[in-house]
Amino acid sequence: MTTTADSDVVDVLTSDHREALDLVTQIRETTDGPTRRDLTDALIAELVRHSVAEEMFVYPAMRDSVPGGAAAVDHDTAEHKELETLMKGLESTAPEDPAFLEDLGRLEAVLRDHVQDEEGEQFPKLRANLSREQLVELAAKVEMAKKVAPTRPHPAAPNAELFHKTVGAGVGLVDRLRDKLSGRNT
Repeated sequence: MTTTADSDVVDVLTSDHREALDLVTQIRETTDGPTRRDLTDALIAELVRHSVAEEMFVYPAMRDSVPGGAAAVDHDTAEHKELETLMKGLESTAPEDPAFLEDLGRLEAVLRDHVQDEEGEQFPKLRANLSREQLVELAAKVEMAKKVAPTRPHPAAPNAELFHKTVGAGVGLVDRLRDKLSGRNT
């Protein structure tokens, strides 16, 4: 999504959700193995960048400013970990393998639940508890974070603000180098 001066963090993250769900639909609809792989790689990169940006900036704001935010963040972080594990499986499964669509279905189910939680409950609370200025500032931070975030799932790594802010850019650099050298679509 291209951020405009009017976009806030909820707009940015909601747009990311739409893009990810659209990619899932495209993956499911194509039968061409290389196209399915390219779309899957793009989906994985988008979801990883989105998750890292949320963990760096949005979740700390939720934890600090939204009633019940800590419990919501714990739940969302657990879903991120589950998504990472599922993405890792999709990376290693051939797109022509029947198990691929089963794995994609599991990922889609977790993703849809995650989107429903955020858009239905958490995002309205963010807008109710943070100023417009804070929400716009968070949008800029999220967009910046997505540019340096990893593009591959790392399920063994911590899903924590401190980890992402200290080590994440280096991991992201290595991922983007691997992507470039392998021709991976991100």
